[in-house]
Amino acid sequence: MNEYNKDKEKARQNVDYGYDIQRVYLEMMLADAGTFVRCQSIFDSKLFDRRLQTSAEYLTKYVSENNVLPTADIINAATGSNLKAAEDLREEHFEWLLNDFETFTRHKGLEQAILESADLLEKGEYGPVEEKIKQAVQIGLQRDMGTDYFEDPRARLMRIKDKNGQISTGWKSIDDKLYGGFNRGELNIFAAGSGVGKSLFLANLGVNYALAGLNVLYLTLELSEDLVCMRIDAMTTGIPTREIFRNLDDVEMKVRIIGKKSGRLQVKYMPSGKTTNDIRAYMKEYEIKMGHKIDVLLVDYMDLIMPLSKRISAENLFVKDKYVSEELRNLAVEKNCVFVTAAQLNRGAVEEVEFDHSHISGGLSKIQTADNVFGIFTSRAMRERGRYQIQLMKTRSSSGVGMKIDLDFNVDTLRISDLDESDTYGGQASAGSALLSSIKQRQTIADTDSSTGWARATPAEGFDLARPQVKAQVESSKLRELLNNLPTDDV
Repeated sequence: MNEYNKDKEKARQNVDYGYDIQRVYLEMMLADAGTFVRCQSIFDSKLFDRRLQTSAEYLTKYVSENNVLPTADIINAATGSNLKAAEDLREEHFEWLLNDFETFTRHKGLEQAILESADLLEKGEYGPVEEKIKQAVQIGLQRDMGTDYFEDPRARLMRIKDKNGQISTGWKSIDDKLYGGFNRGELNIFAAGSGVGKSLFLANLGVNYALAGLNVLYLTLELSEDLVCMRIDAMTTGIPTREIFRNLDDVEMKVRIIGKKSGRLQVKYMPSGKTTNDIRAYMKEYEIKMGHKIDVLLVDYMDLIMPLSKRISAENLFVKDKYVSEELRNLAVEKNCVFVTAAQLNRGAVEEVEFDHSHISGGLSKIQTADNVFGIFTSRAMRERGRYQIQLMKTRSSSGVGMKIDLDFNVDTLRISDLDESDTYGGQASAGSALLSSIKQRQTIADTDSSTGWARATPAEGFDLARPQVKAQVESSKLRELLNNLPTDDV
């Protein structure tokens, strides 16, 4: 079936779009208003044969002024053309028209862009040439009409669950807050200060996804490929980084064995200043050479990426981050992959223990575009205990905003994992909350002693009444007697 579609597309590309076929386009459009409306977004009278340009131009003008299609007789009378009304057309004919007219418009637009670019190339103005070619190549009809909400609720929900669906991060505590994990086509950002652990989190995510059988691409714009891979060696083998070179044979054997049971994990260095198009081109080349699609894309990190064809001042981080975040999210949707990147926190977050949107470097432009934003917090005391804390700053698909999740960090192997249930705290059960629960369990219920009027404590379960108790003298007469017996000095 795929070969059939390829042959059909090749045949369509080799069609000579001359006068006769263009006249058929116009005659079929006159026969169905709905088809012309769908073609109107790419309809350009200048792309038609000179003998048909007047008719095509009159058609668009008539529709815009009268909001109705003219008849073939009206166009012929106004332009002197010889169009005929198409008859006996079925739905399949109009489907052919949409496909063929789209290809015709793209090819003619590309041809026109090349001709107009000749003078620009002589002047060395390559930017406008690139823009013209890009616009011509991207010409296409809007075929996706969206989702009919009431038509098939079960299929719609199963499409979310099965096709798009959440993919586990490998950390159950985070998955629980996100209702299952990350979705394909989303922009997920881990934000932290310099040296806190952005790269470590992305590398751990890469290991989690690879061990789950997914194909992962890790793009580093800061660290070298070898350094990233050595960190991953420690994470996958459990051998501390300082002992990697002492145990080369063990590391090699373990990595090879793990690699046979997991998905692919490709680490690629790119210099800072690259654009989303550079990433897209590399992904395309990788998929062609390796023969498989990329399921997970990790970029370390987005602050080092520049926007496409936009000259933004270095001081205007808000606009720069807006373009970059939108382009990265579009790339994730286009490739239908899980996309995770990192971002820098500003100086205002250095002394803070709770992060908010004002602490993101570049401001709200990243937050507004991202689907999930996580703040990474740790302190010296937490590092000594082997702890990281994740703060959910924004989530679109869950109600976890403001929650905090504590994770275990192995200083030797650099592996980040879920805490044991007995050791969790911060957003779950903490040492303080455990103590408070213990106190509550030992609370007693007071009733009243009818003889004295004082509250009498009812002992908690397990409390031994036979043991001697400490009694306080609280009656006012006892206190008055004590005061009267105090010695006084003569004046």
